[in-house]
Amino acid sequence: MRVRRRSRRHADNRVAAWFTRPSARVGVVSALTLGVVITVTPASGAAGDIATHVARAVRGLVSTTHTGKNIAGTAAVGALFTSSDGKLGSHFCTASVVSSPHGDVAITAAHCVTGLSGTTIAFVPGYNLGKDPYGVWTVAKVYVDQAWSSNSSQDDDVAFLRLSPQTASSVPIEDVTGAETLATSTAAKQTVQVIGYPDGSDEPISCRNWTSQPMSNQLEFDCGGFTDGTSGGPFLADVNAATGQGVVIGVIGGYEQGGLTPDVSYSSQFGPNVAALYTTAVSGG
Repeated sequence: MRVRRRSRRHADNRVAAWFTRPSARVGVVSALTLGVVITVTPASGAAGDIATHVARAVRGLVSTTHTGKNIAGTAAVGALFTSSDGKLGSHFCTASVVSSPHGDVAITAAHCVTGLSGTTIAFVPGYNLGKDPYGVWTVAKVYVDQAWSSNSSQDDDVAFLRLSPQTASSVPIEDVTGAETLATSTAAKQTVQVIGYPDGSDEPISCRNWTSQPMSNQLEFDCGGFTDGTSGGPFLADVNAATGQGVVIGVIGGYEQGGLTPDVSYSSQFGPNVAALYTTAVSGG
């Protein structure tokens, strides 16, 4: 029931109810904080698995999931919707505005916008409980790397979106919401805030924790509640306490298209390909 392709599959009521319960990690963390020591003699080959689970539990000690409109940074982070005749459909992924010369670029996961040719996509920054405090912005063009287009490379699960100004206005979105800063080739291990919009909720969730590098060109982020719909949510480093804005070093996607459980999320590690794709997007190519 917890296995999912984060950008498409919608959780049923039973799964949604399960997500409202404390996760199994809470029990692990409680045991650790109470000083309980469990000595385990693993079978041959199991020591690595145990070490991995313990490491994730320890990293989880600094993580706290928040929900609601007061999450720092959500002015530039929002939900992606399908749209028809000016009416919004369901939100299915997350995106965030990134600073650009023309102020009209957002970033998400490539798998979020794959297979949507001919579909109108709308971005609603700061979306909360049905409200669109910064308006609705139509995606004019989608940019993905050739490596993603040709073979869905997990290392290139990143897309940039060029956003049209709202009707009767030439003001770019960045002038309305502010923007996160894009960075590539950053350290694999650092503290980030991750924001996303679960399919089953009209409020964003946010969590702060350390990233790790489980494999080449991938980042891992451990925190509960990141279900379908959170794909494309930004990994924000160096978040400014006053503005809530940070540096995007990843988006939920990559390995397993972002992860098969709500507690472990992944991102492609941004490198030269992302930098080149950004250059293409801001030039309007």
